[in-house]
Amino acid sequence: MLQKWISTEYESLLALAGILLAFAATLSATAKFQGYLPKDAGREYAHDGKLSAGKPRGAGIIFVLVFVVTAFFFAPMNVELGIYLILMVLCMVTGYLDDASGTPWGRWKKGFLDLCVAALVAMTYLRYNPNVVELAMFHVQIQIPRAVFAILIIALVWMSINVTNCSDGVDGLSGTLTIITIVTIYALTRVLGRGTDFSYLILLFAICILGYLWYNATPSRLLMGDAGSQAMGLFISIAILKTGSPLLYIPVAFVLLLDGGLGLVKVSLLKLGIRILKNTRTPIHDHVRKNWGWSNTQTVFRFAIVQIVLGVALIYGLGL
Repeated sequence: MLQKWISTEYESLLALAGILLAFAATLSATAKFQGYLPKDAGREYAHDGKLSAGKPRGAGIIFVLVFVVTAFFFAPMNVELGIYLILMVLCMVTGYLDDASGTPWGRWKKGFLDLCVAALVAMTYLRYNPNVVELAMFHVQIQIPRAVFAILIIALVWMSINVTNCSDGVDGLSGTLTIITIVTIYALTRVLGRGTDFSYLILLFAICILGYLWYNATPSRLLMGDAGSQAMGLFISIAILKTGSPLLYIPVAFVLLLDGGLGLVKVSLLKLGIRILKNTRTPIHDHVRKNWGWSNTQTVFRFAIVQIVLGVALIYGLGL
């Protein structure tokens, strides 16, 4: 009994040390290496996009690498989680190469690379987890054919990467919403009794994003770029898959879906000759700033408040 208590206490201290080190390392590495990052050229199509011109871009490479390194040293690790961390690095690298490129990569190239990462996530998840989905609100489990489940996972991961990426356009917005989303997922794992080794990774990643937000709060000193937003979107999709209830992605990431997803739908339908939301700018964060006159700070706070309310309601509802 004493040996077990000592072992538990040691693991707790190790976990605490990992979290504190991750935050300190993100702060110090960002301060030290931000000067080596590519500079943002400003986005003409975005509201106030030119204000970002000249700021270091691609800071996602810093906080994602800090997260991955600290995770390998401090988190309970297995083959499945190791593969996910490698895929996060892969997703981050492709995003960073786009950030650093003199000519932005085209949608088709980026979409194909995201699809490849999504396929690898699906293969990994189905290798180590059952092809069962639980409808958490009804406590009903459904077994889905593996091929069908693989397609659904690919769609979820691809969508999560891209809506999170599209939501990155206001200082602190994408990072703040991601933290709220993954912390909500962490709380749900506790409520649903599904705390796993992945739960610690959620807290660790949230801490690394907080370290980045130290510099990205309005007015920002640097930007995460695709290197950060794509990796965050990938992490969210994996985290929700590990709950066993992937449909919960809709409420836990609702604001990300609404903000970034509407733009994807609008552009996709436009290519088919279907025009929707003619008087609505997308992403929605551009609409509320340009058309409704919200400041950057108001946009971040109000979007965050909506997602927090949804998260709290969901946690309470599933805990009954």
